[in-house]
Amino acid sequence: MRELRYRASREHEGLRLDSFLAMQDDTGLSRSYLGTLIRNGHVTLRGEQSRPSAAVHPGDDVVLQVPDPVGIDLTPEPMDLDVTYEDDFLIVLDKPAGLVVHPTSTAPTGTLVHGLLAHCRDLSGIGGELRPGIVHRLDKDTTGLLVVAKDDITHRGLSKQLSDRTMGRRYLALLWHVPDPADGRVEAPIGRDSSNRKRMALVSHGRRAATNYSTREAFGRIACLVECRLETGRTHQIRVHMSRHLGCPVIGDRTYGGVSPAGMPSSPSCMDLVEDVERLAVHQMLHAETLSFVHPRTGEEMEFNSSPPVTFRLVRKRLELWSDDPEQG
Repeated sequence: MRELRYRASREHEGLRLDSFLAMQDDTGLSRSYLGTLIRNGHVTLRGEQSRPSAAVHPGDDVVLQVPDPVGIDLTPEPMDLDVTYEDDFLIVLDKPAGLVVHPTSTAPTGTLVHGLLAHCRDLSGIGGELRPGIVHRLDKDTTGLLVVAKDDITHRGLSKQLSDRTMGRRYLALLWHVPDPADGRVEAPIGRDSSNRKRMALVSHGRRAATNYSTREAFGRIACLVECRLETGRTHQIRVHMSRHLGCPVIGDRTYGGVSPAGMPSSPSCMDLVEDVERLAVHQMLHAETLSFVHPRTGEEMEFNSSPPVTFRLVRKRLELWSDDPEQG
């Protein structure tokens, strides 16, 4: 990892942090990529992580850590993709758990992008060298719908709907505990966890994040099924908001999960239930159920729906059976 240090002078007064770094001759990086490094915690301003838009003042110390480049093989890899819809301009897919969307240093091959490159002749290049066609993504162990653009015009149109919040995205999640209130809106900024860079956290200097949620079904006091609608699309947003803000982690989430004994029945049957559910939940119980947008090329309003995978349904059924027992729920 390359570390670069700078001190702002009078001429830099009031500049955005990403603009200040883009002015430095020795970075060799675009402002867009610098913004990504800032958001991912690779930059400190006055000794603290900050935002790309933070103002720089004379005398401020800025430290930039540039990760070492990682070789990624983008050789197409044929795979069995679950295609919900496809035309000449875009493709809607139903992603299974365990499939990484785009290559990373820890998943250089076997990603959805590799499968798409084998499935499609061309993909939009706007997403970048490692993310061709990708408009939005789902976490590795989140299941459900996402849309991929085949050309740049379609990509720009879908991305604009995403940024304008006109693209509809509805998720289902099975949570430990029941949120209070049962329906509501969480607006809490999200950024990198300073103690673990692989996790996200609620941080004051993070990016704005807003999630609307409503409880569809409560399984006694122990768990619930909620519907979440995103206003923003931050990394791990639903998982962090549900767990860290509401105290209701997504069942099966090994990063932000874990059932708390607080407020739980102390009966042996409840403990058996927790063990059974944790065993069944081999991945996090978060599913992108509905995706809607206006087709950038045809103007057609499109909506797609996906049923949760069998694992999700098994966990839900186990919770229902427990809560339907008059001696338990």
